[in-house]
Amino acid sequence: MNRDELKKKGIIRFFRSFKYSMEGLIYAFTHEQNMFVHIVIGTLIVILGMVLKLNLYEWLLIGIVIGLVVATELINTSIEAVVDLACPKIHPLAKIAKDTAAASVFVFACTAVVVGLFIFIPNLLEILEVL
Repeated sequence: MNRDELKKKGIIRFFRSFKYSMEGLIYAFTHEQNMFVHIVIGTLIVILGMVLKLNLYEWLLIGIVIGLVVATELINTSIEAVVDLACPKIHPLAKIAKDTAAASVFVFACTAVVVGLFIFIPNLLEILEVL
């Protein structure tokens, strides 16, 4: 079967793609420790945002960075799986691929922390001034 036959279009295929996406998300959440950590931290950040009553633009930035950290972790997981499939033995190039994919998550998580600090510190300082 060629790629065009595998990629048939249609409403059933369209809705199955959502199912496959959810299966990937569930897999990452249940098998990848870092994904679990990202989801827990993201949930805590959302709760803190509700307590602090963030404005629309702050929510927009928080939503974008949480979504991108999770998406980057999913890409990292897929890269690691493909590398493991293509190169089951330890190889220096496989290590580079896996390490740099993991580094991309780290860089974006650090970026998310900085964005969070810019959003939450002023809000927290405002509350402390009221007290």
